[in-house]
Amino acid sequence: MSFNLPAKLNKIYNRIIELGALIAGVLLIFLMLSVTVEVALRYFLGRPTSWVVEICGYILLYIPFLVAAWVLRKDGHVRMDLVISALSPKAQSLVNAITSFVCAVICFLLTWYGIKVTLYFSKLGYKTPTVLMLPKSMIITIIFVGSFLLAVQFLITTFNHLKTWRKL
Repeated sequence: MSFNLPAKLNKIYNRIIELGALIAGVLLIFLMLSVTVEVALRYFLGRPTSWVVEICGYILLYIPFLVAAWVLRKDGHVRMDLVISALSPKAQSLVNAITSFVCAVICFLLTWYGIKVTLYFSKLGYKTPTVLMLPKSMIITIIFVGSFLLAVQFLITTFNHLKTWRKL
């Protein structure tokens, strides 16, 4: 049995991170198609677009922040467990709980600073010095949103590891 948020909040949270994964998938498909079209336009017709490289850069920022919590929930993150695998199952659970908690704290700090920077750019009305001149705050909002969702998932993971540790 794993730790869950209250039922309604858990359902909302799970839908949000699943939506993030779905959006990331759609963005990845869009990225692949737009780069393909850009290459074709550039090399076959000699008419490159002015926006594809910029938008693809933003998409490459968005995708990891949209899927990080979903991947953690699926236990799909890469980990170095050479040392941990030598420990007893009880010690493994404790080490995993501690590292998950530390990661949650780091993600909450990233969330806090992400909010501060986003609000700062929003107040200034700062726009990117690029062709599209997009509001910088709109671009970096995903940093604090994704970091917050990841922090929550790390807390859930922490509690799950602590439950396992107590049972062993």
